[in-house]
Formats: sequence, structure tokens, C-alpha cells
Amino acid sequence: MAYTSKKEDESGLSSYYNNKTTIIQEARVFNDSPISPRKCRALLTRIVYLLYIGETFNAQEATTLFFGTTKLFQHKDSALRQMVYLAIKELATTAEDVIMVTSSIMKDMQPNSEVIYRPNAIRALCRIIDPSMAQGVERFFKAAIVDRTPSISSAALVSSYHLFPLAKDVVKRWVNEAQEAISAKSSSSFFPGSSGGGYLNFGSSGNSNSGYQPIPSTSYITQYHALGLLYLIRQQDRMAVTKMIQQLGGGKSGAGTTLKNSMALCMLIRYAAKVMEEDPNIQRQILDLLEGWLRHKSDMVNFEAARAICEMKSVTASQLTKAIAVLQLFLSSPKPVLKFSATRTLATLALTHPAAVASCNVDLENLITDQNRSVATYAITTLLKTGNEASVDRLMKQITGFMSEISDEFKVIIVDAIRSLCIKFPTKHVSMLAFLSGVLRDEGGYDFKRAVVEAMFDMIKFISDCKEQALSHLCEFIEDCEFTKLSVRILHLLGLEGPKAPQPTKYIRFIYNRVVLENATVRAAAVTSLAKFGVNAVDDGLRRSIGVLLNRCLDDVDDEVRDRAAMYLKVMKEASLADTYVKEESVFSLAALESKLVAYVNDVDASAKPFDASSIPKISRAQLAAESTRPSTLDIIAAPATRASASPPPPTAAETQSAYVQQLADIPHFAAYGTVLNSSAKPVQLTESETEYQVTCVKHIFRENIVFQFNVSNTLPDTVLEQVVVVMQPQADSGLTEDVVFQIDSLSCANSPGIVYVSFKRDNPREYTTTSFQCILKFISKELDPSTGRPEEEGYEDEYQLEEVELSAGGDYIIPSYASFSSEWDRLRSGATATETFSLGAMESIKAACDSIIELLNMEPLGGTETPSSPSVHTLQLSGLVTGGGGKVLVRCRMTFSRGQGVTLELGVRAEQENACALVVSVVGG
Repeated sequence: MAYTSKKEDESGLSSYYNNKTTIIQEARVFNDSPISPRKCRALLTRIVYLLYIGETFNAQEATTLFFGTTKLFQHKDSALRQMVYLAIKELATTAEDVIMVTSSIMKDMQPNSEVIYRPNAIRALCRIIDPSMAQGVERFFKAAIVDRTPSISSAALVSSYHLFPLAKDVVKRWVNEAQEAISAKSSSSFFPGSSGGGYLNFGSSGNSNSGYQPIPSTSYITQYHALGLLYLIRQQDRMAVTKMIQQLGGGKSGAGTTLKNSMALCMLIRYAAKVMEEDPNIQRQILDLLEGWLRHKSDMVNFEAARAICEMKSVTASQLTKAIAVLQLFLSSPKPVLKFSATRTLATLALTHPAAVASCNVDLENLITDQNRSVATYAITTLLKTGNEASVDRLMKQITGFMSEISDEFKVIIVDAIRSLCIKFPTKHVSMLAFLSGVLRDEGGYDFKRAVVEAMFDMIKFISDCKEQALSHLCEFIEDCEFTKLSVRILHLLGLEGPKAPQPTKYIRFIYNRVVLENATVRAAAVTSLAKFGVNAVDDGLRRSIGVLLNRCLDDVDDEVRDRAAMYLKVMKEASLADTYVKEESVFSLAALESKLVAYVNDVDASAKPFDASSIPKISRAQLAAESTRPSTLDIIAAPATRASASPPPPTAAETQSAYVQQLADIPHFAAYGTVLNSSAKPVQLTESETEYQVTCVKHIFRENIVFQFNVSNTLPDTVLEQVVVVMQPQADSGLTEDVVFQIDSLSCANSPGIVYVSFKRDNPREYTTTSFQCILKFISKELDPSTGRPEEEGYEDEYQLEEVELSAGGDYIIPSYASFSSEWDRLRSGATATETFSLGAMESIKAACDSIIELLNMEPLGGTETPSSPSVHTLQLSGLVTGGGGKVLVRCRMTFSRGQGVTLELGVRAEQENACALVVSVVGG
């Protein structure tokens, strides 16, 4: 950030003039007698400039400048005094002993001081004072908030807003004054007819000698600031916020509102939308208010209300009618900002309600040729989402001549719109593929080229008719592609799809050219792609040709390329290696892999033994792609700032597991248990959400122990629970013996939730115990003394009945894991096997039986078998891992359905261990 000319930069004059050391030396001008206002103002400006561009002063330098600046308080030059306040405000965060200047600032806050100083003094005082002093200046702030001079009132309101996090209890007492400020009338005074000092003798802003008369506010900006402060004070009380919105809303028509500032109304609309999102029960009332604001005289308010309606959850087409009508009027407005905001909102709405937006298509088509290319881009993307199949060709022609005139950012939006259109109208793939191949040859950056390539990837994936032609276009593109990442991705796709093509040999030339002409990264990817052609080739001649090409790669200068070539030559000769390294369709679950690796690294005893990868569940490549898919620009375009959640995203499965491992590691007793084999994916709720005590349970499976983690929350603010424990009673002959219980010593509303651990020892670690536990929460309840905030000496013992905790096979011992069913089923033929037949008379369909079995076993359905293709006969294939060394287990469920008899199930199980096989059979038969 620089404001200097190039000539000054080249001469070094600017860097010397604005040098921190130079400025500190020149601070002597603050001590001159007489003081030169012009020199002091110039120096203060340079100090503030340095702070604004990120320069920092240490505590000593800042303190020196701060107290040098305070010497200028007595000067009568108004411009200098204002600059002093600006510098003080910025230096206050770094300087020491700034509290000493409070009395000088307070002097300028007096009602008999010059009006021009009071707003500056109020803003500076907010930065200077300690939170404990807030009560001492309370009367000054109260008086300033209701002052009839808008600049003073606004300064006090904004300062109160910034003071709120530091002194909440004090600022909350100013709610009546903020309410007074928000109810501003057109009169220049809040107290018509009063000629005295006003509120607490501070209402008059000018002294009687100066003859100052406050100028009436025409912008009513004070209302905007007052509304912000009111909401900040009441934001934790939804009923109070709702009441405030209804009071200020002005009824169904919106005409009765006291708010005259458009920004204040926009803010009120955002608050209303937030309340409506949190409490759907008042949606009807809020919607009436929003529809009333659609008729406001301000375009800003009309748009904010229309956008709030368009972003409502579960909004219906009839509710959108009025909002869309307002946005349609904006489309024909001469103001570019209105056209842009309307098209942007309609583009977002078209994702979920294309039929409702279709009524604006005529106006949107007129905007395609708009001179503002941002407006034209949004108009086109909206039309692509709302148009019908007949309009596709016409839109494609208009877009083709349009692409060269817009930036890459908007080109990406257009391409992503076409990407979704390909899936919507697959019969139009010829014209869309021609367009994409054309823009792929145009100049553009990485993001634009990536968007085009990914659009082609989607066409290859979802439209089989265009696969061969799209692959040919991508082959031509990599001939002179300047982006390594894109070349690697295209080569990977060619390796997957090329061998399946009718003429796979025509792609080999393009791939081998990359081995000859490209950098090492692309050469390595090309070697892998060639190897896939060789492994999957049905023609022995093609396989030998690929072998010749890979042999040439053995002389490459790069280690990676040589190693890959050598490995794949070996793989092509041995079918078992090919199945493992090329044809394998599953990959490790990254979340589970990360969790296991973290546990392995943190375990001091683990270094003596190799890392066990067999216990890590696998997922299909399709699942991996779904997890890592880049969201389409269409999904994130025009994301409203008001909807952005302040809360962080929920933790991933790996983060949750790592947190559990860390919590358990903090307890020395559990260190001897070894590594956690499995933890519950989600906590189980053991109480109703409305109860005063809320308890959830997480189960941790160790090799010889099972630890139950109870997360206990106390929602009563005036009660403390002490010696909190959970008493667990397992069923008879469960094979579990209680080991240890860790209680919560003290649990209040403030430090909730607390954790109770209950550990059981497995009598036979090789058996997979399944049982249920009766659970009772026991504690000593003590009331809090309201005067001291401490619990009373005496309390009473109490208990609370919890829901039963189940220790089941699915979710506790069995983890879903992807596998290639046919090959794994054959491999496990020599392992443990079992076949049982069951009659499921209560099942009303095969689909219901599939859902129940998947939920019961918590295993991964394979090959889409979770969705039956026939209502009478079906085979469900499942795969999973059993913790504690149980290994892989596969399940084949052959089912028939007849009305009146329900579902007949033949359960076939194959596993690496006998006990794992028995576990699955016992779960279904139990």
C-alpha cells in the first residue's frame, strides 16, 4: 500500500521522509515554543500513515510519541486537535501508561466544549480506558448517545459497540439510550421544546456563548449505529430480537417503521432473516415484513428484502413471486449496480428454483450484450440454468463470440455453467463439446483451463456417446499444454479410459510423446498411463509394443521415471502384481489412515514392530473422488455474506479420532491399555435434548479393555454437581469386569461438558462381547450462593436414569471397508466360512431388508447392491474389517421376497478369522 509517486520511490525521498527513525527524531517539534500547527499536523499524518501500512513501533517508541502528542492538547487549532486524537487512538494499543491522558480527553467530552472535539474525544476514550473504568464514564456515554448532534451520538454508539466485549454488563445498561437514539425524529432535538441542558444536563452540545445550533440529520445514520448496538446487547435473547424486529418493522406494509436510514433497514432485514433461519415457527410473520419492505422507496432496501426471501430455507415458488418481480424490475434499471445485484441473486436462485427464475429469461437475454461484462456473464449463466433444450444452440452461439471479451474469472463461471448443462441435456453434447474444445485452444490461465478440462471429464464420465471424441480433444490439448498438473490429470484419465476404447492404440502415440518431450513429472505420469494400456491389453502384440516403449524409459535421466518403468515391466509379467498395483479398485480411507498413523507415531512401544496396514478400512476410488471433488463454481457463486456462519466447520473423522486418542493419552491409567483399535464414529445420546442434564456416550475398544466415555453437561446455571459418576450394570455373563471409574469432581454450567470414564476389562480378549448396560448418573447437587457465586456447603445426593448403552458388533467391532467382492470372495474360500438361512417375516420388502442388514452389520455395500433391481430376488454384497486382528470379512446375502411370508435370507460369510465369521452370524441370528 503506497501513495507515493514512482519518481519519489526511485529517488528514495519517500522512504527517507516516511522512515520510522526520521519521524521519531522529528518528534521534537511537539516541544517547540511556539508550536507550529502545520509542522505538527504533517508529522502526525506521517505517524498515522506508517501505522496504516503495517509499520510497528515498539513500546518505548510508541510511548515517547504518545506523550509527545498529548502536549498538543492545549493548542486552539481545531485541525491539529483532531489529528492529535487520531494519532492517540492508533498509538494507544502499543504505548504504555496511556491511562494518564484520560483527564485531558474527559475535558473535551464536557457538554460545554467545542462540538467538533467531542466525537473525537469519545472515540479516543474508548481505546484508552480500562474495562474497570467503564462504569466511571457511563454517564458521559449515556448523555452522548442521546445527544441531538448526529456526529456525537454516532461516535458514542460506535464506541459503545467496541467497548461491549470488554465491559458487557456496563454497556447492557445503555439499552434505553440506544432505543432513544433509534427512534430519531426529523427534529434536530430528541427533546422538542426543551431549552435546558437536556438529558442529565448533557443534552446541549454547544455552550450558550458559542451560539451553536445542531444541524438536523438528513441521513439518520445514528439509527444504523444504534440498531447495531441494540442487536449486540440482545443477540443472546431471541425473543427480544424478534420483538425488536416487529417493533421497528412497521407492520405488513412496512410504512409504520421509525427507521428512516436505508442502511439501518437493510441491517434489520438481515437480522430478521437470521431469526427466521433459527426459528422456522415465525417464518410467516417475518415473510410478511419482508414482503412489505419490497415496496420501500429505497432500492437498497428492496434488494435486501428480495435477497432475504430468495435465500430462505425451503422457500416455495409462490413465496418467491413478489421477490422475483422486484429483481426483474432491477434487470431493466439504468443503474449497473442494480442490474449486477439482480442477476447475481437470480443466478444463485436458479440453482434451486430454475422454473421460478425462468419468467425473467426475456430480460436476461437483453443483458447478454450489456456493456458491463460482469452483468452479461451472470445473465448467461442464469439462462444456461433456466433455459430449455431448444435454446441451448442459440445460447452457445452467443457465448462463443462473447468469451474473448471477458476475464478468466468469468470464463470459469461460463464453463462451469456449461458443465452442468451437459448433464442436464446430454443430447446436446456435440455442440457443447465443440465449444469446450474451441475454448481449450484459446489463451487462458490455469484456473480457466482446469475448468474446461474438468467439464470434459464430466462429459466422459456421464455421457458415453462423447467419450471417444472428448479423449481425442484432450490428447490434442496435452501436445502443447503448459500446465504440468493438467497434463498429469489427463494422462491419468487416458490410462483409465483409453484401454476400454474400441481403438486403444490411437492414444499411445500422444502418451509416448510426453515421455520424449515433457518434464520429469509428466514423463512419470505418461509411464504409468502406458503401463495401464499394457496390463489391460487383450492383444499380445500391443502388450509387446508397450514393453518396448517402457524398456526405452529405463534409460531416463530421472530416478522416478526409471523406477516406474522397471516396476511396471515386472508388473506386466506377473498377473498377481497387476491385480495389486494396477487393477486394484480400492484405496485406504485417508481419515482412518491418518488416525492410525498418528496413534502409531505417538506410541513409544510401536517402533519395535512394523505398522499394521491390514486394520485400516478401504474405500472405493469413486468414494475417494466424491470426498475430494472440487465444488463447482456454480455452487459457491454469489454466496451471501449474511449467510456465512461464524462457527468453524465440523471436525473431520480423523480429527475426532485424534482428539479422542489425545484425551485418553492424558490419563496415565489408560496408557497401559495400548493402542485404541476403534472409537465410536458419533456420540450416542443417552438423554433427551430438553433435560437439565445431558449425557452422550463414546465407546473406545482396546485389545483387552473397553472404555466408555460419558460427556456430561449441566444446563442449570444456579446448580453445581459434585462427585459425578456413571454406574454401569452389564447383563449377566457378559464377559466384562469393571476396572476403574474416573469421576468429575465438580461440574457447573460454565465448565460443561465434563467427562466420566468407565473402564471394563475383557475376560477373554479374543471374544467379541456384545451386551447392553443399564446406566445411572449419580452426583451430589449443590445450589450456588447468588451473592458469592460459590456452591453451598451442604448438598444432597441425587441420581438420574440414562438410556441403555449397547455394545454391538456393527460400529463397535466391525468397520466398513471397500473391497473387490469377486476376487476377495474367491481368496477367502480357504478361510473361515459359514452359511445360515433366516426367515425375516416382518420385512415388507427386499429394500427394507437391505437397509436393516447394512445398519445392523455396519458394513460397506459393494457394487450398488444396496439398491435392489428386482422386488422379488436380490443379492446384497457387504465388506468390512473386524478390529483387534479379526481381519477382513465378506457377507453375501441372497434374498427372496413373497407377499405374506416376508423375506427369506441366505447369509453367506467368509472371513480371515473364525471368530470374526461367528460374530457376523450371531449378530444376524441374535
